[in-house]
Amino acid sequence: MAGHSKWANIQHRKGRQDKLRAKVFSKMSKEITVAAKMGDPDPDKNPRLRMAVKEAKSVSVPKEVIDRAIKKSQAGEGDDYEEIRYEGYGPNGVAVIVEAMTDNRNRTASTVRSTFTKNGGNLGETGSVGFMFDRKGEVTYSVDTGDADTVMMAAIEAGAEDVESTEEGHVIWCADTDLNDVATGLEGELGESDSTKLVWKPNITTEMDLESMQKLMRLMDALEDDDDVQRVTTNFEASDEVMEQLSEE
Repeated sequence: MAGHSKWANIQHRKGRQDKLRAKVFSKMSKEITVAAKMGDPDPDKNPRLRMAVKEAKSVSVPKEVIDRAIKKSQAGEGDDYEEIRYEGYGPNGVAVIVEAMTDNRNRTASTVRSTFTKNGGNLGETGSVGFMFDRKGEVTYSVDTGDADTVMMAAIEAGAEDVESTEEGHVIWCADTDLNDVATGLEGELGESDSTKLVWKPNITTEMDLESMQKLMRLMDALEDDDDVQRVTTNFEASDEVMEQLSEE
């Protein structure tokens, strides 16, 4: 999964997060509003909202924006949003999962399908690529949190399934249903995490060369530009050389 970590770093270096800051804030706010609407408006009593708030903080969403999003849920906003998952294939047959939150299913489906088609991909049926991923909880910590052994021991104590420690940081995996408990246990040992969220973790990967990765980046960028799309996940695998070439462009 190192490729996906490098992917995030490439996006950050290219300034994509800064350029799309307003859009990122909007998507995080929508998630917070819906999470608060589905449960208690107090993050301490609502695991989904707690995770949404933590994820928002990890991308520097201001506290006032988070508070405003929670208040919207109490004002009746968020009632019309529907969560939909789309599955399809991108360049070189790479599997793509698109998670959307929309108040107009037809509009979103049309836009997502068009985006796939325009960028060398094909939108498939639900389940067409889902078997290539496992739903997991993911908790990340910076490299200066501690050494690999320290993080591993904390993860075991918290009930996690696996840990990946690299020079870029620590990624702790757990069952999706255990994420809140694992994250809470880790905080007691390691402090506040950088990120805590539910993800689709590939169990089958697709090898990508430079040209395929360039096409995939265009597809992902186009999908993420859609206001209805919350997140995009793929099962790409690329060599360090390919990722380095992408970072230099």
